[in-house]
Amino acid sequence: MTHTLQIWCKNNNISKEFPIGSSLLEIYQGLQLDFPYPAVSAKVNNCSEGLHFRAFTNKDVEFLDVRDPSGMRTYVRSLCFVLYKAVGELFEEAKLYVEHPVSKGYFCDLQIGRPLTDDDVLAIKERMQAIIAQDIPFRRTECHTSDAVRIFKERGMDDKVKLLETSGSVYTYYYTLEDTVDYYYGALLPSTGYIRLFDIVKYSDGLLLRVPNRKNPLVLEEVVKQEKMLDVFKEHLAWNHIMGLSNVGDVNKMCAAGHATDLINVAEALQEKKIARIADDIYRRGQAQRPVRMVLISGPSSSGKTTFSKRLSVQLMTNGLRPYPISLDNYFLERDQTPRLPDGDFDYESLHALDLDLFEQQLQAVLRGQEVELPRYNFGTGKKEYRGDKLRLDDRSILVIEGIHALNPALTACLPADSKYQIYVSALTTISLDDHNWIPTTDNRLVRRIIRDFNYRGYSAQETISRWPSVRKGEDRWIFPYQENADVMFNSALLFEFAVLRTHIEPILNNVPRNCPEYSEAHRLLKFIRYFTPIQGKEIPPTSLLREFLGGSSFKY
Repeated sequence: MTHTLQIWCKNNNISKEFPIGSSLLEIYQGLQLDFPYPAVSAKVNNCSEGLHFRAFTNKDVEFLDVRDPSGMRTYVRSLCFVLYKAVGELFEEAKLYVEHPVSKGYFCDLQIGRPLTDDDVLAIKERMQAIIAQDIPFRRTECHTSDAVRIFKERGMDDKVKLLETSGSVYTYYYTLEDTVDYYYGALLPSTGYIRLFDIVKYSDGLLLRVPNRKNPLVLEEVVKQEKMLDVFKEHLAWNHIMGLSNVGDVNKMCAAGHATDLINVAEALQEKKIARIADDIYRRGQAQRPVRMVLISGPSSSGKTTFSKRLSVQLMTNGLRPYPISLDNYFLERDQTPRLPDGDFDYESLHALDLDLFEQQLQAVLRGQEVELPRYNFGTGKKEYRGDKLRLDDRSILVIEGIHALNPALTACLPADSKYQIYVSALTTISLDDHNWIPTTDNRLVRRIIRDFNYRGYSAQETISRWPSVRKGEDRWIFPYQENADVMFNSALLFEFAVLRTHIEPILNNVPRNCPEYSEAHRLLKFIRYFTPIQGKEIPPTSLLREFLGGSSFKY
């Protein structure tokens, strides 16, 4: 009888025997890999696991450090647990909410019964550093879900109770850090000593948890000014609280009680009200000063920019304006002139993939009152076509220009600032799994994109997931630096959408082969979205932003 197993290490393409039941940490140490930064997690047969994971059969293993998104998530979750433990030891009856990513860190709302002081923040940081210095192990306990629910009930952690009670899981797990208990939906580090770098600072009316730079983990991410984005998050959290919803457990219970239709109707009405207010602001600005001649709409992939622009146009018409939509995608250069990425692929995310000379020429012409013929880009042939789409503006006309570069100052540098109204659209997810487990906004957009690509572009989930890192790089370079230029930000995320998207995304993700690298991300998304009780989308109105991805829209795209 053999007492060893084979581990195939993808980092060095070497196979080596280890005792059955070896942990990933023991395997990592036994392989003596030459890593520039310490490993924090691993992919086992293309599934993300913590270094506590034990292997009992032959496995393919790839070790990850914090430069990998999965490794960084492991690091940040562990850091949040240390923060929670420190806060609990310093402040009796304190409530900590890790709410959302902002300013390249994580915004935390800490309720201690009085305003936070600089001394409070310093005390929290020093206590966190002491916990890290003790190198305390993170212990993972698997148990029957009812046992975990009882443990969290005893500690008054109702957010965890509601999440686990509505998860439908027979077994679950929880983590302990000495006598502190918490729940995280992904792996943690082996011990607190693995946390090498962090900071915590006052930010707005809360805290900003700062984390290592994703490219150079020896330095912290730079704090980026994002006051407008923070305000949008706060506005939507206020909406959530009005409806009595703080986390996924609340949403699940509301749907189980038969109120899914109410949730859909209220969420859609709140979005429509926001769009109407934006249209009113555009109109009022034109009445008070020089008329706004163009609305510029930008945002990252799968934010719902196109549907937003159409709904805004309807609201502009109710103010007596005549909106004319223009998509920047129609101004792509001919394919043989398109810039390329280092790997040879076309760089459609670049500003310089657009025919900037033609765009500026036509923009200035129409603003002078001249008529122009607008191009249509044929993605099949990679060429612009002219189909008789003529445009001439009058006094009531307003251009609605939509595209990822719309807020880039270089695009409309030739125009006076008061003739432009700039809008940033993104799916800024405000509902959390529980008080300490946020939902990344990028996951919201990725789920949308997978569904849309599958339904309308013939792409598999595997293909969309493989392209996503390139899309994200383009956003980091060409979109996010200009988001604070916006006059207003619009959050396209809907409280109920993950419950609806679950029924659409599950069969698509289930088709991702287990033996491909993209399976890891597909598995993670499946695990996360199954926290939501599924609801049918038949009640979603035909004007909903979600219809852009699910179909059934009353708008033409």
